[in-house]
Amino acid sequence: MSPSAVVPGELGSCAAPSRWSFRDKILLSTGPFTHEMFEPSEEAVAALGEMQILGAGGLGCEILKNLALSGFKKIHVIDMDTIDVSNLNRQFLFRHSDVGKSKAEVAAKFVEKRVKGVSITPHNCRIQDKDEDFYLQFNSIICGLDSIEARRWINATLVNMVDEEQLQEGISDSLKPLIDGGTEGFKGQSRVILPTMTSCIECQLDMHAPRAAVPLCTLATIPRQPEHCIEWAHIIAWDQEKPFPDVDNKLDNDDPEHITWLYQKALARAQEFNISGVTYSMTQGVVKNIIPAIASTNAIIAASCCNEAFKLATTSNPSLGDGENNYMMYSGNEGIYTYTFKHEQKEDCPVCGQKAKDLTVDPEWTLQEFIESLAGRADAQLKKPSVRTAEGKSLYMQSPESLELKTRPNLERKLRDLVENGHELAVTDPAFATVSFRFAIHYR
Repeated sequence: MSPSAVVPGELGSCAAPSRWSFRDKILLSTGPFTHEMFEPSEEAVAALGEMQILGAGGLGCEILKNLALSGFKKIHVIDMDTIDVSNLNRQFLFRHSDVGKSKAEVAAKFVEKRVKGVSITPHNCRIQDKDEDFYLQFNSIICGLDSIEARRWINATLVNMVDEEQLQEGISDSLKPLIDGGTEGFKGQSRVILPTMTSCIECQLDMHAPRAAVPLCTLATIPRQPEHCIEWAHIIAWDQEKPFPDVDNKLDNDDPEHITWLYQKALARAQEFNISGVTYSMTQGVVKNIIPAIASTNAIIAASCCNEAFKLATTSNPSLGDGENNYMMYSGNEGIYTYTFKHEQKEDCPVCGQKAKDLTVDPEWTLQEFIESLAGRADAQLKKPSVRTAEGKSLYMQSPESLELKTRPNLERKLRDLVENGHELAVTDPAFATVSFRFAIHYR
């Protein structure tokens, strides 16, 4: 085709398209898959730039880049971590000279420099450090966290924020869609959660089974692997030595000072038993249960999350939260395979459900054995539970110390002597301060 025959707007046109021309074609026209509520207009384009959106976690580099290049102009990002050399193979907003600096701050500056007009506010902290007023300012929240505890916390917080009375009146200001994405090697998933309206992360908890526990006797007496030394430092040495009394000895998985202490303890333990292989990176991975990440999988899942954010913000196409399916699975192990399905909301979900979860247990268990079982259950995963009866009687409390001492004798008592068959127990855990887990106890 000669230059004089070029059709304006087509590939090869002399008139170069703007940065946003192809995106605007989506917002200024309808198509076969357009959402029934979508009305193409210049206002839809302008509204996208006014949306406030929050991104958090290990997929942050890809998410920030995608959001900025999709037209979102008011973005916040939360990440407590600092940049490590091991991040550089997949988190492309960082350079070797950035090692040791705040991930959130470096990433924000990089994207702001490359994409003019975008404003990114970094928060170098944990998501748990922010209150409900902070989260209420956003239109959507994208969660790319590598910690299941952190994901459960933000999920419970967003559910608790919903004002049911306003929602019934058609006012949805308190309902903040949660877009969750995660990867595991060549596998990944993304999902859209409409708090109180659809299945939440706690409903789906059994899909994130806890790793197999190592017997305490192995950790305490004969460790055989570097991971055993790290778990010993994490589970036994930390509680015995109480290295950080100023924070009530609560381990912060994201605090480099806490991880360094565990690493040094684990390294000394490994040297004592002639075990090699303990590293800072491995310590961090064992404590946080981090699974090695692959750059291409991260890119695919982050792209899916940002597509959902774009659809929610513009209603240009139905999102995962609109139709029958709310969960997308990706598998790249053998070729490429994706599918979507509907994960049902559970009536006995402790966060968004209305009834207690049935729990079948051995009446001969001690209260100690019952508490330990809650850590290994795929649908509970509670590490430091406190237990009360439905009537409010404390059976065992992790804190304060005075109450722990008072209730400690109950740990050796049989469950059948403490709880009647069919009665409920209320269980709390310091990692999920806003949630009381209700279990209906049924004896075998």
